[in-house]
Amino acid sequence: MGYAMMLGTCANCQQAFIFNPHRVPSVRVNGVREPICKPCIERANPVRKAKGLAECVIHPDAYEPIDEREL
Repeated sequence: MGYAMMLGTCANCQQAFIFNPHRVPSVRVNGVREPICKPCIERANPVRKAKGLAECVIHPDAYEPIDEREL
């Protein structure tokens, strides 16, 4: 058994980070799902809450390696 890590760029802050492609919070940009890093989600949630919007839920495995069999 092995693990894989997806390396990508946050759609918001453009910082590189590692994530689980099936669990990471994302937004659609031109119809393509783009990942959002944990610090950006954590900064966005208070703003969303203040506007009466639902906070983004971060899956516990969102920023962890994924079992290679799940790819």
